[in-house]
Amino acid sequence: MDKPPSTRRTRVRTLACAAVVATSLSPTAARASTPAAPELRAPQGTVLLPNLDDDARRCALRPGDLDRLDVAVDERLAACNDAADDRVNGPEDAKDLTPLRVRPMSVGKRATGRVAVPAAQRPYARIFVERDGRYVSLGTDGRIGAEELRRGARLAVEGRDIVRDPKRWDGRITVTLTVTEHDATRRAQVSLRVAPVLLHNDLQRARHVFAAAPGPGTGQPAEIPAATRRPGQWRAFADSLRAAARKAGLPSSELRFQRGTAQWWRDIWRQDIAEPGYVTKPTPDGPHTMRVLLRSPNYWTSDDGRSASLRRAGRLLYRDLRGPDVGVVQQYTPHRDKNVDELLNFTGNLESLPPYPGYPRGRILYGSSEHRRPDPSFVRMLRAQGQQPPVVLDTSWLLVGHVDETVHVVRADNARGWTLAVSDPRKAMSLLQQAQRAGEGGQRLLADTVAQDRPTVDQFLRHEQRSGGNEEAARHIDGQLDVLLRATGLKAEELVRLPVLYVGADPGGGLPRRSVAFTPALANGLSLTSRDFAAPVPHGPRVAGRDLFRDEAERRLTANGVRVHWVENISWAHLNGGEVHCATNALREIPQ
Repeated sequence: MDKPPSTRRTRVRTLACAAVVATSLSPTAARASTPAAPELRAPQGTVLLPNLDDDARRCALRPGDLDRLDVAVDERLAACNDAADDRVNGPEDAKDLTPLRVRPMSVGKRATGRVAVPAAQRPYARIFVERDGRYVSLGTDGRIGAEELRRGARLAVEGRDIVRDPKRWDGRITVTLTVTEHDATRRAQVSLRVAPVLLHNDLQRARHVFAAAPGPGTGQPAEIPAATRRPGQWRAFADSLRAAARKAGLPSSELRFQRGTAQWWRDIWRQDIAEPGYVTKPTPDGPHTMRVLLRSPNYWTSDDGRSASLRRAGRLLYRDLRGPDVGVVQQYTPHRDKNVDELLNFTGNLESLPPYPGYPRGRILYGSSEHRRPDPSFVRMLRAQGQQPPVVLDTSWLLVGHVDETVHVVRADNARGWTLAVSDPRKAMSLLQQAQRAGEGGQRLLADTVAQDRPTVDQFLRHEQRSGGNEEAARHIDGQLDVLLRATGLKAEELVRLPVLYVGADPGGGLPRRSVAFTPALANGLSLTSRDFAAPVPHGPRVAGRDLFRDEAERRLTANGVRVHWVENISWAHLNGGEVHCATNALREIPQ
């Protein structure tokens, strides 16, 4: 019996991690001279990392870089990273690329191939090919030869940036392989997408904590909006922070104190120079991740308009943290409208909520209002990541105006595993009244501190009767909680309310009075683990020798399984408008 004629079949592979498209562009596709259909595949998935780290540690600061008030320094520092050159900077850098494979093809010696991305996407991706055992850039022409097509070329794609403005680039990269032979052309495509930057939340364990240390000289930073008093009692702050970190299990080598220069070391606000995040892509060996530090968009110009600079303390990110698997992103606009408030550009005004139903990556949290808002280009970049839709709180009533002043994520024994610790001035006032009823109206707030204003309980209660400042602050916090409870589904009874007293403060410039924490804002602490919370010592009123604010905070936090470690920050941070959280920062455990 004769055998049936052979039937040419086109094998269609369904790839779990890549979409492959092969299309015939020639009417003579059925001719024997037509090349076989090319195939591109992405064996490790279609996610690109923005290759912004410095695996070979080749990016270094020049002498004087920390002190120059010149935005050109900031632009140069940001421009140096592994994606800035056309080479693979060692084997660790190669891991940051996304491999592509060209299926071996049966082609003649005159066949040619070209690998390219659309012109509009070229600034955001670079393609390498493996030749003689190493990756080399394909350049703009993107040509690969017939022998490489027959053997099967090994390609790698480098992501060169994160998404900043979706109208300019939405994060997609389309790689096209074009094979030409005997005037016939066929193509294959793979669509890739750059990984979004995800912000950490406070339930993730701190792996590295950094804070400031005092320096010589005047240390007054010209580019910070408000001049500050000289921070004091650093030793008390540092020793108590070390003790808290030790009790939380953080190795002593992973708590570091950075020294600034003699010109600006008083800018101690390490939380406010960057918000740490990360990007991740799948590999056969598990997720491959990179930290991405979002530098605060604080932009300063001199009174005469001749000088401009980003906040100089942010350059410590390049000196001390950028390196293998750690990149830095700066995004800002020098075109400030009248409502952009530099205080709201501090990244203490940028936090995140953990995952909860409907939001598997959690949500960004920041403060803004009609009259005070952060840099719109920075906010656009945050929203462009598309994974953590923001919740926006009105913080305009606060003198500084940061979300970390009134709200902090803490663990809880509820369905989602977390809740919010929040400032509660009404609770603080009730504790003052409790002290008065106990005959302790003569006890002083902020006793045994260097604060100039240390009123008695009786004096503060009389002041409140005249000013109503704490009831006003409470109403503003009520407004914040209305937003948060609607956004998260948390119930009011699940909140951890911490006693904090507020007073009015004059921001200057003819602006209306704002509120500032008179006693340390207890929610404004540092989570070292989901169970370990470094809180500022409150120095509240005492009854029978015990601090009522401290006892109340410990009782409420402990009920949620949180261990409180007290940090003395009254002179180092509080009297300048911040607390433990503002004066520290943490690189946290990246989820796997």
